Amino acid sequence: MTYLEPNLELYERERTVLDCIKNNPNLHHNALIELIVPEFMAKTTFEKTRDSLLKKEIISVQKKGNMKFYVPTINYAMRFQQHIERITNTSFHNMKTYIKKLETDYQHKDVNEKIVIVNLLLRNILQTDNGFTLLDSNKNPKKTLYHDEHLEIQQMIHKIFDIVHNDKDFETIYPTVMSYLSTSMPKNYLESE
Repeated sequence: MTYLEPNLELYERERTVLDCIKNNPNLHHNALIELIVPEFMAKTTFEKTRDSLLKKEIISVQKKGNMKFYVPTINYAMRFQQHIERITNTSFHNMKTYIKKLETDYQHKDVNEKIVIVNLLLRNILQTDNGFTLLDSNKNPKKTLYHDEHLEIQQMIHKIFDIVHNDKDFETIYPTVMSYLSTSMPKNYLESE
């Protein structure tokens, strides 16, 4: 699994707006702004945060007359699970196709393109594996339901490293790729920093 640093400020703002919506279901758009601005955030920050919550489908809009009301999405957990499943499966199949083409295309790229392609692929593969791990955990924590997909991901990673290893620019590309990859590896929190 990759370790991504959370944007705590964004999450705190989203939580604040979501809490205000849940605790004040009868407040329309302008009344919600009055409640939140300027005590918790600026108006433009509120609008960006609200847009983020709408885009993630955590909240939705209901119109009553000419007024907008925001409501938490019903069955969000189930809908989010379906969303993760859809994007994880789509990503998985897209990468399988891309890696098949990579074998012939890779050698014709310049060094910088090769580095960017490999880093992007590895990041996406690890994120896809995280998606399958999350789905496994939510569906049945005692069984690996996506065993075949996890195994294919291992094989895709191995294939990418084979392509890199057999390339004429291996000595330049490999250290750069490993340096990038090390940022998504587990950290030993017992060591002093």
